[in-house]
Amino acid sequence: MKYLLLKHYRGGPAPIGDWVPMGRWTSEEVDEHMKFMRDFASRLKETGEFVESQALAPEGAFVRYDGEGHPPVTDGPFSEDKDLIAGWMIVDVDSWDRAAELAGELSAAPGAGGEPIHEWIEVRPFLTESHT
Repeated sequence: MKYLLLKHYRGGPAPIGDWVPMGRWTSEEVDEHMKFMRDFASRLKETGEFVESQALAPEGAFVRYDGEGHPPVTDGPFSEDKDLIAGWMIVDVDSWDRAAELAGELSAAPGAGGEPIHEWIEVRPFLTESHT
């Protein structure tokens, strides 16, 4: 079963401890965080559980259909996904428990000061024909 593991810039339950947003990390702290993410993905490739991952840039906008040739675009003032979702990883695992276990490991990615950030990872199963 495939699961989407969503990393959030903000949103979700309150952070633990003295959480520092990534925008205030040093370049070395960002590099260490990204290395952790690459190493984690490499390990899952070896087990066959990795499907895909991607980090998202902060730029973006909401677009919707509003009649032929008139897609309105807005950039706020409300909270948007670009403010919330930092990236994702798709895993293909045998159970919900394994997906939750992997999300817990991702939550330990290093942040400011090299300490685990204990971020909340949203785990969502892919919709399949067996769901009603």
